[in-house]
Amino acid sequence: MEDLNEMFREEEELFLKNITLTTEFNKYLLEHPEFAEKIPQNCAVVLLPEDDPEFCHKAMELVQHHQKTDDLKERPIVYVRIEKLAPAPPSRLVKPRMEAVVA
Repeated sequence: MEDLNEMFREEEELFLKNITLTTEFNKYLLEHPEFAEKIPQNCAVVLLPEDDPEFCHKAMELVQHHQKTDDLKERPIVYVRIEKLAPAPPSRLVKPRMEAVVA
């Protein structure tokens, strides 16, 4: 049972890292439209953080699996190598105030 819990924990970590990378990549594309213009239509984008070889390995395995089951057999694949993620900025909220609500 402990091995199963460990497996789920690792999968959750990979899932959350993928969400973070995808979100940051989308922000990057909005800030750098010239980069976005170079990405072919209907391609698969594979994000490869160079500071996380395990994640890169899993991402490569996943894209190979999807190539076998993809409805578009010759789908272009774009590999985006990312040196690292910068630390997350602090909250951008300014002086939030809480008001008590009495039921």
